[in-house]
Amino acid sequence: MTQTAPRNLRLHIGLFGRRNVGKSSLLNAITRQDVSIVSETPGTTTDPVEKPMELLPLGPVVFIDTAGIDDVGALGRQRIARTRKILDRTDLGVLVSEAGSWGSFEDSLVAELRARSVPIIVAFNKSDLGAPDSGLIARLAAEKVATVHTVAPTGVGLGELRVALLAAAPADYFDARRIAGDLVGPGELVVLVVPIDKEAPKGRLILPQVQTIRDLLDSDSFCMVVKERELKAALERLNRPPKLVVTDSQAFLKVVADTPRDVLLTSFSILFARFQGDLTEMVRGTLAIEGLAKGDTVLIAESCTHHPIGEDIGRVKIPRWLVQYTGCKLEFATVQGHDFPDDLSPYALVVHCGNCMGNRREMLSRILRCRQSGVPITNYGLTIAYSLGIFERALEPFPAALDVFRKELIAAGR
Repeated sequence: MTQTAPRNLRLHIGLFGRRNVGKSSLLNAITRQDVSIVSETPGTTTDPVEKPMELLPLGPVVFIDTAGIDDVGALGRQRIARTRKILDRTDLGVLVSEAGSWGSFEDSLVAELRARSVPIIVAFNKSDLGAPDSGLIARLAAEKVATVHTVAPTGVGLGELRVALLAAAPADYFDARRIAGDLVGPGELVVLVVPIDKEAPKGRLILPQVQTIRDLLDSDSFCMVVKERELKAALERLNRPPKLVVTDSQAFLKVVADTPRDVLLTSFSILFARFQGDLTEMVRGTLAIEGLAKGDTVLIAESCTHHPIGEDIGRVKIPRWLVQYTGCKLEFATVQGHDFPDDLSPYALVVHCGNCMGNRREMLSRILRCRQSGVPITNYGLTIAYSLGIFERALEPFPAALDVFRKELIAAGR
């Protein structure tokens, strides 16, 4: 992966701590750039600041410098709320403190990160002005929390911090998670069906399609890219069937009609439900469509902030398919970007996009919050396949998820 690696494939490293402990100075020192404004005035950083970079030998990362979360007043509460949202997408947390300032506030941050299973490093900054209590260092070591001592303006301790970041990075960041390559294997052919609609970027493919192509190439698999109206002719030209057909979910019905029954078939969105989230949990959530009733509100959640036009999939097509399937009038609400609601109680179902623009940690955090709130969550591709009556076909490439679906049907007496 290079410096142009998409944000969703980058390790998200959040810097947290009180105001004026030197978080912004530390970020500037690590990146060797003036990314964040530095001032002796507490609370200078008012909004999270993000900096993608190549942090060797770790690879592509995004550093997120947060506002101090010991802030006070109405504005302070808004800064705290924004900072806490960063926790949802943090893969690795750096808690910045200084000698003599550790208290219940820092303990609560450590507890919050540990509860989320997020690796933690504590950076005692401004170490030239004093050393932290030895008892605290021993306690953190006993809790398996790594500590480093830094002086941001002079670069002292930055090497040790880089080593600590590498050691603390989650194992699955280095494990080669696959989008589709593991489903087909080396030397096998995958046909990718890519409709070109008004919302597709001019002259380019959308991110899930590009990432799937790269994943297949990295897996030594073959791929052929066609538009939906060319699929049948393309398949007829092959001397043997492909191992898998992957389609944009909006073209499901035509692609199902043109793909032989013995060829595995799914959609980009369903691939990303597995790659970016928890496919089996979302399969269970999809079954909640059966229980939707008149007046229920469905939340459509998008990780990107595109400008909707025409027959937008989230605002027009999915609502239409759900209303047609359930046969009742439903209400729909939409959120974009990182604005996922804290209170999920008004919703009977959350339908999430494939999250190609978000990172996996944030998606898993959203799934967990839905589970804790008792609100089922599914995604675009799963919802479309279910509403069109081709759910089982779309899950055949994923035996574990298909097994969950069949067991849920038996349990429900269907």
